Amino acid sequence: MKIKNKKLVQVMDWRAAFWAGIINSVVFAVINFFVLPVILYTNSWVIIRLYASVFLGENILAPPATFDFQALIFGIASVFVFSMLFTMLIAFILHRWGLLVGILGGAVLGLSIYLINFYSVSYFFPWFFPLGSWSFVLTHIIFGAVAGGIYELLEVEKLVPED
Repeated sequence: MKIKNKKLVQVMDWRAAFWAGIINSVVFAVINFFVLPVILYTNSWVIIRLYASVFLGENILAPPATFDFQALIFGIASVFVFSMLFTMLIAFILHRWGLLVGILGGAVLGLSIYLINFYSVSYFFPWFFPLGSWSFVLTHIIFGAVAGGIYELLEVEKLVPED
């Protein structure tokens, strides 16, 4: 049997999305744990504990902001879990349009993720509200651009007939 007049559509490459999520998690963690503290003139442990507070609560934020193994594990876990989820979301939304749209669209979606997270997460975790700064906006824009770009670079395009 021949398939006549069927439009071909590009399908999502979940393997590429997974690896883009892993790579983007590492990039986002490096930016947030090492670059951002330099820009904000703060200690890396402040940022690590902030991310850990999503799972551990606000008690992990109590001074001093020094090494804490539990904060490190949960801070890294927080970045990786949410980076994986958001990278897969970005890849799912943008997988049809190529590298340029992946990067630019990813940047826009990164900004959207920041706005949604900031205004919803800070409701449940009020200690996040002071993070409404240009530096965190910029890290999320970079996050989205890297997520979309890496996905598009790793994607193996596959077309299937539309149902």
